[in-house]
Amino acid sequence: MNKTIRPLLVVFAALTLVTGVAYPLVVTAVGQAAFPHQAHGSLIVRDGKPVGSALIGQNFSDPGHFWGRPSATADFPNNAAASGGSNQGPLNPALIDAAKGRLEALRAADPTNTAQVPVELVTASASGLDPHISLAAAQYQLARVAAARKLTPETVQALVAQHTERPLLGVLGEPVVNVLQLNLALDAHSANGKPY
Repeated sequence: MNKTIRPLLVVFAALTLVTGVAYPLVVTAVGQAAFPHQAHGSLIVRDGKPVGSALIGQNFSDPGHFWGRPSATADFPNNAAASGGSNQGPLNPALIDAAKGRLEALRAADPTNTAQVPVELVTASASGLDPHISLAAAQYQLARVAAARKLTPETVQALVAQHTERPLLGVLGEPVVNVLQLNLALDAHSANGKPY
């Protein structure tokens, strides 16, 4: 029996060291060296303080900021510790009521906007943490943000263009806008002598 157990324990200990210690250390070291920004959570730092991550949406609701996708995460919106969707189907009355409420909030924030509301502004993503909106969703909100900040639409449009992420290799995906980065750029623009 000792001849059987000893080799098993040696293999178990060796595999534990290789897969539980050595491999994670190597992967962490390579990640830190090759992709330091991503390895640290893609944090966005302003004035020496982290203000968010480029990978996790934030909840903006005032008229002077672009609004991201709604979040269905547990406890509070954009809770990275509870990523997940609502799991409500298209015929679920709770989903329909939530979408109606979000639609009413968008219409109340910009009553003169008669354009069709992009669907992502009233429905949550599967993760509940989506940091991006489409160009259509940004364009829908552009006039409201410009008016709230007393900026020209052209100025806000230029900031949207600067913060638009193009598809990978020009064909994989659609152009998207990172809401947090765009709102930080708007805040910086307003802090540099512009009203808001």
